[in-house]
Amino acid sequence: MMRTLAVFALCLLALPAGGTGLDLKEVPAFAERVSAGELPPIAERIPTEPLISDLASRGREPGVNGGMIRMFVGRAKDVRYMAAYGYARLIGYAPDYSLQADLLKDYRLEEGGKRLVLFLREGHRWSDGAPFTTEDFRYWWEDVAMNEEASPAGPPVEMLVDGKPPIVEVIDEVTISYTWTAPNPRLLPALAQARPVYIYRPAHFIKKYHKKYADPQKLKEAMGDKYRTWAELHNRKDNLYKFDNPKLPVLQPWINTSKKNGQRYVLKRNPYYHRIDPNGRQLPYVDKVELEVAASGLIPLKASNGEAGLQTRSLGFADAPVLKRNSASYGFKTRLWRSGYASEVAIYPNLTYLDPVWRDLMRDVRFRRALSMGVSRKMINKVLYFGLAEERGVAPLEESPFFDEQQARAWTEFDLDGANALLDEIGLTSRNGAGIRLLPDGRPMEIVLETAGERREVADTLELVVATWSKLGIRLLVRPLDRDILRNRAYAGRSMMVAWYGWNNGVPTPRAAPFELAPVDQSNFTWPKWGQFYQTKGDMGAPPDVPEAARLLELFEVWSTAYSEEAKEAAWREMLAIHSDQVFVIGTVSRAPMPVVAHATLMNVPEEGLYAWDPGAQLGIHRMDEFFFEGGKSP
Repeated sequence: MMRTLAVFALCLLALPAGGTGLDLKEVPAFAERVSAGELPPIAERIPTEPLISDLASRGREPGVNGGMIRMFVGRAKDVRYMAAYGYARLIGYAPDYSLQADLLKDYRLEEGGKRLVLFLREGHRWSDGAPFTTEDFRYWWEDVAMNEEASPAGPPVEMLVDGKPPIVEVIDEVTISYTWTAPNPRLLPALAQARPVYIYRPAHFIKKYHKKYADPQKLKEAMGDKYRTWAELHNRKDNLYKFDNPKLPVLQPWINTSKKNGQRYVLKRNPYYHRIDPNGRQLPYVDKVELEVAASGLIPLKASNGEAGLQTRSLGFADAPVLKRNSASYGFKTRLWRSGYASEVAIYPNLTYLDPVWRDLMRDVRFRRALSMGVSRKMINKVLYFGLAEERGVAPLEESPFFDEQQARAWTEFDLDGANALLDEIGLTSRNGAGIRLLPDGRPMEIVLETAGERREVADTLELVVATWSKLGIRLLVRPLDRDILRNRAYAGRSMMVAWYGWNNGVPTPRAAPFELAPVDQSNFTWPKWGQFYQTKGDMGAPPDVPEAARLLELFEVWSTAYSEEAKEAAWREMLAIHSDQVFVIGTVSRAPMPVVAHATLMNVPEEGLYAWDPGAQLGIHRMDEFFFEGGKSP
């Protein structure tokens, strides 16, 4: 009884927080461990100057610690999404999509953007209690990024300017600088991404797997028969994004405690997390998050039966009626947020497709415009979204300073006569007995469009596109594939067209890197071979030989070397104008409503929100660590 009272008293104990002026409240879940001396008290666990969450500015109320959130994921490896949802970043996006320090105390650009200085929080610790210092940055740079065995491709491109690495100077334990020969505007947004560029590692933990620091015999034993080289072992152990190594120290709000490839992941609160609320309570409010692996098709049913404390993934607008109907009975609330993709479903004609006849056709802007004019966006919106989405092409949303209604609607009017006229103008006037147009070499115009087969919205959208394109004399065949197989086919130039989301970044700002607008990445299904050429510095793929695409590449380089906001904005605007005119991607609708399910007692969940991968990390920008259960207890 006396021990119970002592623990309870410790929970209520107010401790002064260095530099904050706040009284700190011990986390109830840690009280017993603190009392037993197994864990330092809260004043010794958080940084000297922690990040104090500004709840009031977002209309939120301070919460209490406790409870567990249950979520469902479709695959075991989806535990990685918790590295996005936790959204602890050196620099992250604020609700208005401006960049702000997070794990960092501050950062500063000097010498016209050529020098970046990072300031860490004194007293900040990894989840195992080890200090988080500039040694973690030095280790990654010198011993990982610049090590040819650990990083055969060299440092990430975001760390390079004109192909050259920066001069890195460790000033003290909490200050480090990076100096380039020219401005490097790509790095800051890369640090804030859903899957960020991690320029640090828990050096104290991972050094034992590095041949420079490890005992050779112990390293050999650790490699065993599973790993061929020390670098392979090292890189597998230190993947902060995959989030599947329970032994790897992290800086996120929750720590994964379960081994990979399981059917259930248990994530527990990080005792050394750097954020606190205005009342001195350490975040996250919720003690645990459980991820249960379930078939994607079953997740909406589980959510509608009240089995999820919070659910966003694997839910679509088609699920909303059942979720709304079951909300009261099963004690949860269904909110309708908006998709943050530039288009909910987009069609990517492959301009680097291996077939020369089809490739020439894909590169004809009249063909791409005709296909876009042959899509009935009004029908898609009415049938699939009850008219609640916006009928547009692939373009920035209203939350972006680049939103332009005219550009968003360019070549999107449903006009079969106009589309047929463009196809005739190209010379595609011959048809077979079934009314299908014939290619210049006599083959019927049958387009094979590949999808990942994971979203009902894609299948339903394409079913409507099949019907309208048939009126253009085009037979559309839809082929669902595993997403990894799909990507590999596209990268090899064997995919004719791909259906995917529109740009991830539907709310770009001048500081955001325009990766999705230029041929700089093979993962862009419009020009995978051109992207390969850029990424491999000419070793693979081919250079862009369409003038507009070449200009996009030039503008990407302009943005990449620009320091002023005005220069970056000008590059963005010209790139967007080119895309609007050239229809490199065929969009359908944007700002589609999507259901977000949360238990009725889970507080601080926004009534409205934009759900985007980049920028925003889906739940990340909405600060899941600030969600709490009434009374601190989950149902």
